[in-house]
Amino acid sequence: MKLETTRLIRDIDKSFIIYHEIQPFSRWHRHSEYELVLITKGKGKRMVGDQIDRFERNDLVFIGSNLPHEWLCDNEFYDQNGCFLGEGIVYQFLKDFLGPTFFDIPENRNLKRILDESSRGLKFYGKTKDNIISIMVNNYLADSSDRLFSLFSIFRIMSKTREYTQLSSPGFMEPFHNEGNEPMQKAMDYLVQNFQSDIGMKEMLRITNMSNTAFCTAFRKAYRLTFKEFLLKTRIGYACKLLTDGTQNISQIAYSCGFENLSNFNRQFKKLKNLTPSQYQDKVESDKLTYV
Repeated sequence: MKLETTRLIRDIDKSFIIYHEIQPFSRWHRHSEYELVLITKGKGKRMVGDQIDRFERNDLVFIGSNLPHEWLCDNEFYDQNGCFLGEGIVYQFLKDFLGPTFFDIPENRNLKRILDESSRGLKFYGKTKDNIISIMVNNYLADSSDRLFSLFSIFRIMSKTREYTQLSSPGFMEPFHNEGNEPMQKAMDYLVQNFQSDIGMKEMLRITNMSNTAFCTAFRKAYRLTFKEFLLKTRIGYACKLLTDGTQNISQIAYSCGFENLSNFNRQFKKLKNLTPSQYQDKVESDKLTYV
């Protein structure tokens, strides 16, 4: 599946982008900007990293820098002449648009966590979703200063919430750096470098110099998954990346991702993705035929 680099044009007198999307949503693409996407009209298929799901009106997703993604509306959102009937509102900004250190100051540590976790894509829900939607809908036509303050309001909401789910698997993109938690970062660095090999709890305890109970508690708190769940999702995420690239066959991919045999790879992949590796690859490839 061809991955494009697509960027919106920022006005010369603006520091970030607010865009009312009325054209067909972009194909499988990435960009360096962080992106908050609200679908105001439409439904169809959404793909973020290796995660494939349905979306509908009021779908609200935050995309990290260079994370591949696409929204594909169903045919009912094209009229008989092929004109697009969907709509969306998009906020885009570069990490340094407020200066090189804004997100690194101590007061923004929770906001920086959200930016870090967006490397896998975040889907908001609950009151958080309702509050952010209200700001986006009411401010995308506002003047420059009100637009900036609306973004600050969104940042404030993001920094205080846990009402979101991560979309893509670890391994499709590099895991974020867990600043201020050296044992967990050591564990993560080792996992990223060695997930294709046989990694056990024994290595993790040795690297972090922690007891089993302390490590399991700290890892789950830091990454919201157990170590075994994170390792499996990292391997499957990397497998999805290879399946999307189409440079290896499924058997090669299984061993490249640290699985001892093809049957276990197929079983674990289907458990997480509800598709076999070949079905996942076919689903990704079908986009090229259906939406050209």
